[in-house]
Amino acid sequence: MKAIKLMDVVKVVHAIDYTALDRFISVTGVEFDSRKVKPGDLFVPLSGGATDGHDYIQQAIKNGAVATLWSKEAQAAPADQIAIVLVDDTLVAMQALANYYRNSLNPKVIGITGSNGKTTTKDMTANVLKAKYKVHKTEGNYNNEIGLPYTLLQMPADTQVVVCEMGMSDFGEIEVLSKIAQPDIAVITLIGESHLEFLGSRANIAKAKLEILKGLKEDGLFIYPANEPLLQEAGQALGDRARSFGLDNTADFYAYDLKEDKNKTYFHTNIDDQVLCSIPVMGAYNVGNAMIALTVAQELKVPIEQAIFQLSQFKLTKNRLEWLTASNGASILNDAYNASPTSIKAVLKSFSQVETQAEGRRLVALGDVKELGPESANYHAALSQEIDPKKIAKVYLLGPQMQHLYQALQAKFPKQALYYTENDHKALVATIQADLQVQDHLLVKSSLGTDMLYVVGKLIGEDIYNPYRTIK
Repeated sequence: MKAIKLMDVVKVVHAIDYTALDRFISVTGVEFDSRKVKPGDLFVPLSGGATDGHDYIQQAIKNGAVATLWSKEAQAAPADQIAIVLVDDTLVAMQALANYYRNSLNPKVIGITGSNGKTTTKDMTANVLKAKYKVHKTEGNYNNEIGLPYTLLQMPADTQVVVCEMGMSDFGEIEVLSKIAQPDIAVITLIGESHLEFLGSRANIAKAKLEILKGLKEDGLFIYPANEPLLQEAGQALGDRARSFGLDNTADFYAYDLKEDKNKTYFHTNIDDQVLCSIPVMGAYNVGNAMIALTVAQELKVPIEQAIFQLSQFKLTKNRLEWLTASNGASILNDAYNASPTSIKAVLKSFSQVETQAEGRRLVALGDVKELGPESANYHAALSQEIDPKKIAKVYLLGPQMQHLYQALQAKFPKQALYYTENDHKALVATIQADLQVQDHLLVKSSLGTDMLYVVGKLIGEDIYNPYRTIK
């Protein structure tokens, strides 16, 4: 991070007051986790969760913090040990500081949101842009009101482009993130069914995602899927400040001649029809994400040959379309980090085409999709449309909502080819282990909260961390 003078911090965060033994100091980093504080850092004690960050000020001081934001009583602050910047709300102050730092470095900012594909698109885009620029990107799931400003404040001083993932669950959240980041390029990957429980309809989801335009620079670019009617009006309103992507020639930038195998997908684009593109992951739906990355590359004038090469080298974030080997040698496609009806149908379509050995079978283990609201039962049942007994030998289901898919599949599959449990992960593991053969391919897909990662971990003989785990 480029150093920020303490007095600039005081001004930027609209401090109520401050105290400092030396007001000419600078901060060289920002941390909200006292365990990660380094010498020279500004500590941001966040409140409102299970713990209050103010309670960890002594650990921050011990680790070398030189200043702290502070929203508790002034007399409780250790003013004799560290510079104190008094504010009404430490999170709002951190967000203001992030916006200031974003503008002081003035990199190109790419903001990415959408119901699915945000992380994959972020990773693809960052990798493509590395061909020409010093790139910083969102790490892990730091895509909310805390994670996004933290991402900006972690930018090295020489950052030329920052790729920011923006998540949400309700109205107003993307607008806050967009106004902090002020993207030069705003991307919506797609409008799916995630968060229907809170937003009620796909139209409302689109409205919430379109909040990303609230902070878009005046000359900024909007990139959106050509086949999404809910976004077309916004794209058309921006005229030449918008670009569409897709898998047919109705889009400004599109891919065609797609070919999939277990580990790669190949395609051509109208950007350069002489070059065969590839991504190191299966799935035609991931080609749409790749087209976003190439569209951003075009806008930022990355040579197309270099962009295409970088795209072929990107690595997916862990637990997303990750081929693993079970303890008995069978192949497992682990995609149990996130899920929606749209993404499950897409991966089922691709997985159903994966070639197996002569005696090998395709097996599918699915867990509940969260936050679908009143239509959850129908969405789960409708997944049966993409599960063909001619291509899938057996289906394992976990979660209260998956009973609806179980019932829908009973008309298509023999009883012995279906397994359902409401919440017994251990029984599910035992059943799969008893069935799984070395030649088989098993797809595991669910929302993170359903914790099918526990199942994957047991099948491969490793513990896969999940912050939502409740299994004992």
